[in-house]
Parts: sequence; structure tokens; C-alpha cells
Amino acid sequence: MNGPAKFGAIIYARNIQSLSRFYLKLFELSVLHETDELVSLGGDGFNIVVHTPPIELPERNFNTVKVFMGVDSLEDIKNRVVALGGSTLEGEWSNPVFKLCNIADPEGNHIQLREFTPAKAP
Repeated sequence: MNGPAKFGAIIYARNIQSLSRFYLKLFELSVLHETDELVSLGGDGFNIVVHTPPIELPERNFNTVKVFMGVDSLEDIKNRVVALGGSTLEGEWSNPVFKLCNIADPEGNHIQLREFTPAKAP
């Protein structure tokens, strides 16, 4: 990835190393930058920064980010989610452009996964 990403998400985590590994392996991203406070991951023009909160956050402020990611196969990725310590949520929906489902990472953050129909893939 050249320069700052135009698309991405900041995800606060209690354990940045563990959560970074989850996203790194699940979406086959690369580590772009790493410090004691954050791990920046990127791939295909998308950037996820897993960050220690800069201040003490109340419990209710965790899990407020929802990322959406395109995947090749919902079924394949759901199996990887569970193997990496995440969970799949009930339901699967579709529209003319993609079908989707929701998962949760090991810290409970929800992620929408989209499998695009071949003619509509971005």
C-alpha cells in the first residue's frame, strides 16, 4: 500500500497482538507498522489499525466499530473465523450485488462479510 489508506477502520482492543493476529490471518493482510500502542494492517487498499485505547474506556464503548470486508466465499471464511477464535452470527442475506453474513472477532467486534456475485464484483 502506497501512502495513507483511504478506507479502513480503527479498532480499540484490550490485547492488540491477539486481535491483530486474528485480522492478519483472517483477511490475509500484511503488517504495515507496529508500535507498543498499535498494529497497522493493510491489503488491497484497506487499512485496519488495531489500537490500545488512548484513555480508559468504559465497557459500553468497546465493540462499537463494524467493519465490512469482501471475501471470495462466505462458507470458507466462516470456518476460518471459528478456527481463529471468532464466532459466526445467525443469518445470511442477499441482494442483487452480494450475499452477506456477520461474524464476531475474539473480542466481540462485529464484522459484515460480503461475497459479491461474479458480474458485480468491485
